[in-house]
Amino acid sequence: MRSTYRSVLVFAFVTLCVAQQAPIPVEQDPFHLLIFKNDFIEVMRVNVPPGKSTPYHTHEHDGAAVQLSNATTTQQKVGEAESPKQQGKPGDVWARTVDTPYTHRVINQGGTPFEVIDVELLQRPKSPATVAAGEVIAENPSSRAYRWKLAAGDKAISHSHGRPYLLVAPVAMQLKTTTSDGESVTDLLKPGDYHWVDKAVRHTLENVGTQPGEIVEIELK
Repeated sequence: MRSTYRSVLVFAFVTLCVAQQAPIPVEQDPFHLLIFKNDFIEVMRVNVPPGKSTPYHTHEHDGAAVQLSNATTTQQKVGEAESPKQQGKPGDVWARTVDTPYTHRVINQGGTPFEVIDVELLQRPKSPATVAAGEVIAENPSSRAYRWKLAAGDKAISHSHGRPYLLVAPVAMQLKTTTSDGESVTDLLKPGDYHWVDKAVRHTLENVGTQPGEIVEIELK
């Protein structure tokens, strides 16, 4: 009788653990906060506190991400060992290609929050654009990413976007954007601020602040 009781407890415990670890869609992960969505992209702000782990969650689309903080993390796929520790910093950019649903969790192994702007690219293009706006630092079938590092007073070369794109600030920066027709806008950006631009444009990016800055542009193909 006692053995049967123990077996029931063990079975219940295992069942509970499996239920707790059942993967969820990335949009349901409490550490991924959806901050913008349209027909083309979902933008989520990720914040994993020190020592915490996301639940196992599933990405169903190609994606791109921009890191906002110094953090040490590992990743783990279902049924596999954790990856080696990875040290990331603000401005790191990566792109993932998702041909079949990708399920994993992220564990913050350090003493600082792991903060990221994570972008789900909801549509793969039928005919990708062949012209890049600048040096490509990350790429997948749905997007290209460019990073512009600007010292105080510096200006990026004038460049064109023929497809919609998302501009992300990995660090604080006073950014002046000037289009080819001479129209200028100045924004005081905070880490994680973003702008979605859904029209063709030619522009320059200028750091009009007193500190070095960076801008990442994730352009749809």
